[in-house]
Amino acid sequence: MLDDLVKAGRYLGQTLRLMVGLPEYDAYLSHMEREHPTKIPMSYDEFFRDRQAARYDGQGRGCC
Repeated sequence: MLDDLVKAGRYLGQTLRLMVGLPEYDAYLSHMEREHPTKIPMSYDEFFRDRQAARYDGQGRGCC
């Protein structure tokens, strides 16, 4: 039961971050490792700036 509560808390936290527009860096790193293992992922600062640019002025790098 405790595992279920921890899992629910993680989902809730992720949902709240997405609702207010905070990017999910851990998900990005997992994606890069899985889909683009030979590419060097952006640092957190680079990632944050890229996501902000994509959100506010449509200039993010994107990926796949």
